[in-house]
This record gives sequence, structure tokens and C-alpha cells, in this order.
Amino acid sequence: LAKEYGFTVYATDLWCDPENNRRFFEEMGLSETQVTPVRADATALPFEKEFFDAVVSTDSYNFFGLDPDYLDQKLLPFVRDGGYIYITIPGMKKDCHDNLPPELLLSWTPEQMDYVHDADYWRAIVSHSRSAEIVEIGELESNEEVWAEWLKQDKKYAVSDRKSMEAGAGKYLNFVKIVLRKKSAQA
Repeated sequence: LAKEYGFTVYATDLWCDPENNRRFFEEMGLSETQVTPVRADATALPFEKEFFDAVVSTDSYNFFGLDPDYLDQKLLPFVRDGGYIYITIPGMKKDCHDNLPPELLLSWTPEQMDYVHDADYWRAIVSHSRSAEIVEIGELESNEEVWAEWLKQDKKYAVSDRKSMEAGAGKYLNFVKIVLRKKSAQA
């Protein structure tokens, strides 16, 4: 976002050391005025109210956004009226939690699968928000490409995920995209 579009980015992550992230961004040719690494819990963000024009959440919202009140109470206060929230998370083509296919259980436990849902599930969660309107929810068009890129990596989680995907779990999985717009306080 900083490199391609010139946006000022606050790269917020609970688990990554900000100094390691800072070095990584510097190696990419980005300065701290372009990308500021922040360590923070998504349920206790350290920013001023209405600080962001937009929030982008990649591969994490499913861990903290399961609470239907999260949007209104924990995230939207930091987004300006009319601002956007863009979310991409691992998902299911159709929820199958009542009967998880064995292919999925080669890489993930049932507890880990509790964070992976279909677009209808996420629509129900974000529909509870009084402060956001749904612009779009659905399967990410680049679903297969995203999985292929992930599985090529040598990270231990990607390597572990290969077992399920090589056994055919891809027929159950996708990536879900969610686009929301914060309603105006006057509306």
C-alpha cells in the first residue's frame, strides 16, 4: 500500500516485533514515514478515534472479529465516517463444521477450524454492526493463486498446510473478502 499507492501505513500486529518489521520495511526501501510498525492487540488499538481513512486486515480478522460487537466497539471508532474496512481471511466455500472432512484434519485441528468459516457466516457477523454498511462479501477471485503462493513458502505453517491441500482440502477452502464502509454519524 505504501509502495504502490503512496499511502501512509501503520502495520499493526500483535505477534511481530516492531524492530524486526522496521528492518524488513527498510529492506523493501520503505521509510518509517511510509510504514510505521506497531505492536498492538486488535481489541485494544492505541490510535486516536477516527484516525484511519481505511483499515486493511489480511489473514487475521478471523481471530479477533468473531464477536459480532467487535466492529462497533473495537474497530470502527478508529475509522473516519465514510472510511472503509477491507478484510481478507482464510475461509470455507461452505461451512462444514458439523462434519469436518478428513482432508482438513490432516493439517488443522477442529479447534483451529473454528476460525475458518464461509461468506454467509461472516455476513451474519458483520450484519450486526450498526455503524458499518456491507459493500461486498464473497470469495476472493484470486483464491487459487493465494493458496498456491502460500503453499510455496518454507514457513512451518505453510509446510504443514500442504498435507491437507495435497489430499484435496482445497475443494472446501477459499479466501473470503469483506468490504465495509463506516456510516456517517449524522446518518
